Amino acid sequence: MKVYSRKTIVDYYKKNNQSKKSLETWHLEAKKAQWNTNQDIKDRYSTASFLHDNLVVFNIKGNDYRLAARIDYKKKRIFIKWIGTHTEYDKKTFYCLITGE
Repeated sequence: MKVYSRKTIVDYYKKNNQSKKSLETWHLEAKKAQWNTNQDIKDRYSTASFLHDNLVVFNIKGNDYRLAARIDYKKKRIFIKWIGTHTEYDKKTFYCLITGE
């Protein structure tokens, strides 16, 4: 899979250094992945949440962080949309942003 963009990950962990190792691990795994369906992701990331329009939320570092990404299975691309803490994710403003409500 091609991940767009690693810069988003690096920018995040520069401000939140404790997330660096876990985000880098996720990035390496995602690049090597051959995901064709949601189930392929669920097989590796059992706690991943699947939202509308192929938006997947990954729990990072024991659920301390969340990474939201849109997956284009056909073109083998991952577009990182958002990275933040679990608390930030739980805020209604983020929920509205990703659901369109």
